Amino acid sequence: MDDLLSGRGSRINPENRFNAQTITFRHIEGIDEPYFTSNKTSYYVESPKEIISKNNSPDIPFDYSINPYQGCEHGCAYCYARPSHEYWGFSSGLDFESKIIIKPDAPGLLRKVFLSRSWKPSLITLSGNTDCYQPVERKLKITRNLLKVFAEFRNPVSIISKNALILRDLDILSDLAADNLVRVFFSLTTLNEELRQKLEPRTAAAAKKLAVIGKLSQKGVPVGVMAGPIIPGLNLQEIPEILRRSSEQGAITAGYSIIRLNGSISRIFEEWMQRNYPDRFRKIWSQISALHHGKVSDSVWGRRMKGEGNYAETIRFIFNRSKQKYFKDRDWPPLDFTKFRQGGNYNLF
Repeated sequence: MDDLLSGRGSRINPENRFNAQTITFRHIEGIDEPYFTSNKTSYYVESPKEIISKNNSPDIPFDYSINPYQGCEHGCAYCYARPSHEYWGFSSGLDFESKIIIKPDAPGLLRKVFLSRSWKPSLITLSGNTDCYQPVERKLKITRNLLKVFAEFRNPVSIISKNALILRDLDILSDLAADNLVRVFFSLTTLNEELRQKLEPRTAAAAKKLAVIGKLSQKGVPVGVMAGPIIPGLNLQEIPEILRRSSEQGAITAGYSIIRLNGSISRIFEEWMQRNYPDRFRKIWSQISALHHGKVSDSVWGRRMKGEGNYAETIRFIFNRSKQKYFKDRDWPPLDFTKFRQGGNYNLF
């Protein structure tokens, strides 16, 4: 099983909460564990009528988002987006990272939005649910083609990612940055490569992520670092060093979030902990619970991202002191919404 599922964050497929019945494969001898025959990723084409999602959560700092992919091959064991895969009929476990939904029509749908007279230039975030630069993007280039539409209409865009593939699109990002039309938040969970390989197995190494921050900054693309999720007992102590090294590479701001294990994520992360750090499991599980009033999950707006209690206050203190030390007098340049081109590129005819 370990060899077969090498490179996956989850080794289980929890039942889909929306399914009355579940089809599964079990070993012929009745051994009570899933029976997998392949570690290959499958792709499914989705053709939505609309591509922009409106955000109604007050603790998420953007109003509109586009997710060119659902599911994510990065395989982060903690990923808050895992339960969203259940809406598509899949499991939030291994399915989430091995059954990827792609939306090749996304650039055309975005173009229609920008051509509409009712559209007012607004910041749109790429990702927000799953990474727009996950491995299949190298081949499909859906994100790159979306960025071309943003550049054509000069509409501001922000990007959240943890994949070095973003550097492929440095030409478009530099063009957008010249008119203050882009922001990049790069996620950096740990500098410990052994932990990174277990926790988020198909993401770039920490050194490579830091190099990405440096190259984006050198080209004038404003980039911030997202330290998180913070997991007590695993990466909490790394906050100062993550911020220091990101600042040295040119990052201009920083943010953080804490781990929360909503829905089936708790089963996935529990299995991951028992498999990788069984000696620390009870202590870490207890500390995660302490962040969320005795539970490992939290859906309350305004509290779910940062937690409450002594551990949450400790995290907040460490982060704020580190940010004050390494990011003093730095902040995002203001976005320019006046550059929007109704109708796209100007021409003489």
